[in-house]
Amino acid sequence: MSGIQRAALVLTIIGAINWGLIGFFQFDLVGAIFGGQGSAISRIIFGLVGIAGLVNLGLLFKPSEERSTQPETRTER
Repeated sequence: MSGIQRAALVLTIIGAINWGLIGFFQFDLVGAIFGGQGSAISRIIFGLVGIAGLVNLGLLFKPSEERSTQPETRTER
């Protein structure tokens, strides 16, 4: 996983936590920290979280990396 994908994953997790707080407690953590949903910095963060979600969308379609295992070598008697 590249550094951009890791950063996108962190932003997506932050967004998911924020949506959980909104859903369960009607509390917008990003808005509370950065001056409400309408502030410029909050909108930038929400935009970055949205872009991060799009970047992570690629992870759905990326084939999983198979572990390369070496077959056991047996000695015959």
